[in-house]
Amino acid sequence: MVSAAPLAPLATLAFVESPVQLLNVLEWAYADAQRAQGPDQRAQGPDQRAQGPDQRAQGPEATAPQDLTVVVLSPHDPMTRGQLRRMAELARDEGFAVRWEDARGGAGAPVKTISGLRGPLRRAARIVIGDPFSRYVQLLLTLTRAKDLVVVDDGTATMEFISQLAKGEPLVRWHRRGNRGPRDMVFAPVSATARRRLTPGAKRRVEVFSSMPVEAPDGVTITANDFAWTRARFGPPRLTGGTDLVGTSLVETGVVDLERYLEAVGSLTRAHGATRYFAHRRESAEKLHRVSAEVGLEIVRPDLPLELIARRGPIGHTIVSFPSTVVHTLPLALVGTGVQVAVCDVDPAWLTSNASPRAQGFLSGVTGTARDVRRLSSGPPTDPAPPKGSVPPRDPAPPGSPGSPAAPVAAS
Repeated sequence: MVSAAPLAPLATLAFVESPVQLLNVLEWAYADAQRAQGPDQRAQGPDQRAQGPDQRAQGPEATAPQDLTVVVLSPHDPMTRGQLRRMAELARDEGFAVRWEDARGGAGAPVKTISGLRGPLRRAARIVIGDPFSRYVQLLLTLTRAKDLVVVDDGTATMEFISQLAKGEPLVRWHRRGNRGPRDMVFAPVSATARRRLTPGAKRRVEVFSSMPVEAPDGVTITANDFAWTRARFGPPRLTGGTDLVGTSLVETGVVDLERYLEAVGSLTRAHGATRYFAHRRESAEKLHRVSAEVGLEIVRPDLPLELIARRGPIGHTIVSFPSTVVHTLPLALVGTGVQVAVCDVDPAWLTSNASPRAQGFLSGVTGTARDVRRLSSGPPTDPAPPKGSVPPRDPAPPGSPGSPAAPVAAS
């Protein structure tokens, strides 16, 4: 149980609504501390200091800034809440204050949360956020006087945020379709104010801390996230020698048709000999039941973001994913381990009639810009061999050696 920590006068206030956002706040704090240390103190690399799957690194550390308070704006979804609580424990282990807000816990919860944060928002010199599209975060941004704003990755949505910021467009999630509704119109002034807060100027600095392939708009500082904290704290993992599939919530968001998705999962399983399916925290229980019953995959519900689960291990020698954040982040978190990440394109025929017109282009961009991954066809695969021109695995498993069986991963 994460208790609410009182907010003393502070310099940096971070708002997170998902486990991945909190992971990237920890990565940003680690990188920020390393920048402050200087090259001599950073001479010993993070991978050299890693002790094992669940052990903290020993020796000189990039000490996190002690004036950072993480505010968790907890969602309703139980899987997300469970992962957030585990991530909050890791943040506390790093020496950060964590304030847990049941920000959506009832009709009066938003007013109570915002009232309690008004003072800290006024005092903070630097604000860190994980989701600039969040209405909650946008509302909080209108209350701050901070001149230093940092946006950390909330997955591939960062790519869309940078694009919209550069073009001066309203902040709208890529998978949303159609005209704005009445609630959007009422909230429009708040969203516009938040967007101005996220636009750099003579007296406002904006940094984007990202592992995505983004180009900086005028005045925005882009800092690369190479998952140094994750590599310093966890792993390297034990490899099973098999193949793991990574699930996606594209069905739940109305982008991809359920039946087409299940067909694709089945095809990938047969072609690549997959045995485990790492569920996305937003995937429905009904869909996962069908993946298990009809395809025969073992469903794994991770209790932490997949970057940490994979780094701790055990993990498959090959990880197959649809277009998602992990095709950008896993190669960074698993560099040097011999794990091969592969991505399967989303066929346009899989899209639903309700999918945004931007969906196919956005998903293609996610796949096309991924580095150090193997591209897979979205059609029914007939040959499990790598396609011509693809990058071969860096450390292939010996023929006929499936590796040790995977240990179960704890579920929240």
